[in-house]
Amino acid sequence: MDAPHHPRRRYLSDPVCGQSVVGVGHDQLTLKLCKPGDQLTPAAQAGLKPGDHMVSFNGATIGSWDDAKRLIRSHGPGRVKLGIVRDGKPMTFDVTLIAQDQPNLEDPDKIDKNVGFLGVRPTKVMEQQSVGQVIGYMGEQTARVAGSIFNLPDKMVGIWHAAFSGEERDPEGPVGMVGAGRMSGEILASDLSDEEKIATFVSLLAGFNLAVGMFNLIPLLPLDGGHIAGGLWEGLKRAYAKVMRRPKPKYVDIAKVLPLTYAAALVMMIMAGLLVYADLVNPLTLTN
Repeated sequence: MDAPHHPRRRYLSDPVCGQSVVGVGHDQLTLKLCKPGDQLTPAAQAGLKPGDHMVSFNGATIGSWDDAKRLIRSHGPGRVKLGIVRDGKPMTFDVTLIAQDQPNLEDPDKIDKNVGFLGVRPTKVMEQQSVGQVIGYMGEQTARVAGSIFNLPDKMVGIWHAAFSGEERDPEGPVGMVGAGRMSGEILASDLSDEEKIATFVSLLAGFNLAVGMFNLIPLLPLDGGHIAGGLWEGLKRAYAKVMRRPKPKYVDIAKVLPLTYAAALVMMIMAGLLVYADLVNPLTLTN
């Protein structure tokens, strides 16, 4: 089967005036037209083109946009060898960086003096991933969702404070159906391309389905996990009795845990109502 498309970061160079647009990893650039008399960036002067994939800087491997920024800025002005891939062919360019004052990467309010400047920026392209990469990605997502469910009680405390004390919503916290609907509207109203909107929306929908499915496996009634737990316990009792040559045990009566079921259902209804209220009065949006 075909693997889904997924945005990946690429460091590409795009010669433009004032700054070049570049990608690292898997991002593509847009070209800005130069006006007469505009000064070209070092990237443009060196001959970098839209779609160039930056892979090394003075022999150091570039694995992320953060790597590229750190290497360029820390080098300062001077001549460097920039390794790129253009149309599948590796190439090396001699580029002379210039010095510029740039905002600090950790604190934008601070200005770093005379850091190296190449004149590139990353954008994103959609690339089809292999089945192996998709499996790895789903493994990471499953682990994150499992961790979120484990920390759900603590997260709900944060939801309470956000709803009634005006505290900022945790971007890694739970979101109800109202919040999910709001995010879907944000995606549709955004400036993303149609392809990016579809990919983001499908990813969001898949994430919610994964979270709901895993939550349903919690071994408490009335969730499916509670019924599964009862069946497994009965199976273990019968297997033990068979091995030990004992009489066949009675069926597990899950009705005995009905009080716990009622309590769990009440807690779930309270959590759902709290999420709806928090999503209305202090929503978590994609922009913040």
